[in-house]
Amino acid sequence: MAKNFDKSKIRQLLIAYISNDIPYADYNELMDYLQEAKNDGELHVFMKQVWNAQQVMKPFSELESKVLYQQILSDKRFTGSTVKIKTPAYKMWYGIAASLALLTLTAVLMLNNSGFYKEKEFVSKNIIKNDIKPGTSKAILTLGDGSRVVLTGSENDSLMKNAANIAKASEGQLVYDHSVKTGQLTYNTIETPRGGKYQIILPDGTKIWLNNSSRLRYPESFSGRKKREVELRGEAYFEVAHNRKQPFVVKTAQQDVQVLGTHFNISNYAEENETRTTLIEGVVKVTKNQGRDPQNGLILAPGQQSVLTEGALHVQPADLEVAMAWKNDYFVFKNEDLPSIMRKISRWYDVDVIYSKNIPDKRYEGSVSQFKDVSEILRKFELTGGVHFKVEGRRITVMP
Repeated sequence: MAKNFDKSKIRQLLIAYISNDIPYADYNELMDYLQEAKNDGELHVFMKQVWNAQQVMKPFSELESKVLYQQILSDKRFTGSTVKIKTPAYKMWYGIAASLALLTLTAVLMLNNSGFYKEKEFVSKNIIKNDIKPGTSKAILTLGDGSRVVLTGSENDSLMKNAANIAKASEGQLVYDHSVKTGQLTYNTIETPRGGKYQIILPDGTKIWLNNSSRLRYPESFSGRKKREVELRGEAYFEVAHNRKQPFVVKTAQQDVQVLGTHFNISNYAEENETRTTLIEGVVKVTKNQGRDPQNGLILAPGQQSVLTEGALHVQPADLEVAMAWKNDYFVFKNEDLPSIMRKISRWYDVDVIYSKNIPDKRYEGSVSQFKDVSEILRKFELTGGVHFKVEGRRITVMP
């Protein structure tokens, strides 16, 4: 195709299209790209390239890509009929499959063809006195001199004046100037509140995405040090700049992770009572901070995940969709109980969650965008039966 295009953006438009949750303007933009590819005789190849561009998601199988291909070819945009965009109440909560692509395809096709749910037949019992918006890019930076700066998505002139080695602090990203070398060991700390995410690029070029309710402590410069050490509390995704002479170490309360250059995710929330390290690319060594048993150090290969809980460290196959969902702005649940799900909702929407008695012991599967208001998220759980919610201020009550 002659036109330049953003594969990641088009991929998100495809997800919204498959789940029948796409605004009319976005629908037209997506169809413009697909129409151009169709005119060039490259539609099938184009869609596969767009979807498979996302490293952490499993690629389309041949069957899945054919289903999507036929769905688009039968779209009214290509047949010449009038286009009507409608957002159903129940879209993506029916049996999760091996990948997010198969999940959305399975959910939509089965719901549309079986008549499993009809909008007019359902009356919500949720009590929503006020809705709650999703989180945004925001954090608090504490500089070496103790001064604190609130980071948002806009330019911050005061920050630029206080820290000469910061090249950029805008658009949800904090970038350090690689050329500035500091002579003394000075640490900065960046913290995301509940309802916040933020990205940081360290002086060595390492990229870090910090999830909500997380904290990262790091030196202003790695120059002259044997190791590049940072401290993490909460959850973060790392793309470490390769430097064989200067290993990168992520320290948490229970473990250390040492790498040379690789992509991985660490989830270390205190309320989860476990630390999960998921390797996407490269090799990492995970070491417990306490004990000297044979499991003290483990080497992970891509697609593996280490779990440290109650002093025991073990390795298991990783579910990359689940591990990377937050970075891709999604909730993805697979066989997950309601308290675990509500802890994630609590952190992202900055709400308190309380429970009435007799909550059903059920497990849930599905995915949904993190850009939805909280009422839309809760309504999907209500549709599964047996659970309802009351939203008052910033408190959610879970009821049978």
